Amino acid sequence: MAHRLRLWLLAMVLWLPQVQAAEQGVAAADLPAEARETLRLIRNGGPFPYERDGAVFGNYERILPKRPRGYYHEYTVQTPGARNRGARRIVCGKPVECYYSPDHYRTFKRIGEQP
Repeated sequence: MAHRLRLWLLAMVLWLPQVQAAEQGVAAADLPAEARETLRLIRNGGPFPYERDGAVFGNYERILPKRPRGYYHEYTVQTPGARNRGARRIVCGKPVECYYSPDHYRTFKRIGEQP
């Protein structure tokens, strides 16, 4: 019994900071300029610069709130100097519920005050 409790506590310690990170907010105005541009493209329905933009985001990290498969979609935030898509993403669900990840889905911040 004590072993199960220790495992549960360890799981909570590892899981809780991720959930809190997803619940923290950031104003759209405080995002990098490239992220604000990505939000504008999302709002206007594109055109998007990367083929994967708009793809279903599986939320396999389980950091974002649990939603049905297909609810979340991911979009690339251009990273100056990156030779590929870089690590920055915006993930959105409908109605507009968007999150910014500066580190390829390790952490998320809910975007508020979206233009």
